[in-house]
Amino acid sequence: MKRILVMDDDVTFRKMLRKILEREGYETIEATDGKEGMRLFRAAPADLVITDILMPEQEGIETIQELKRDFAGVKIIAISGGGRLDPEEYLRTAEQFGAARTLSKPFDREELLGAIRELLEDVSVS
Repeated sequence: MKRILVMDDDVTFRKMLRKILEREGYETIEATDGKEGMRLFRAAPADLVITDILMPEQEGIETIQELKRDFAGVKIIAISGGGRLDPEEYLRTAEQFGAARTLSKPFDREELLGAIRELLEDVSVS
């Protein structure tokens, strides 16, 4: 069973993602921010990380940088609903730092699952 770590400070959104992923047969771990996510990833690495960009404690860009520095092959999907900037600005930065795919909130279930399948089935994508 493939393991996915979801990092997002919005508990409702995180629970919704967990429900979608578990229905598809993925083991899902949740973290409220990048700091907690890194601790969980170091303890038991996931096959894929989905991270929001704007979070307390440790935000997504910093988390992506740390993941790629310490676990170069990790597959990352960055998600963002924006903030002071348009979500696309944050997501472009996430790609520059190593996110393999990006999704702007709100996204639909099939868009998410398509990105996940693409990354987990293609071992050459990083």
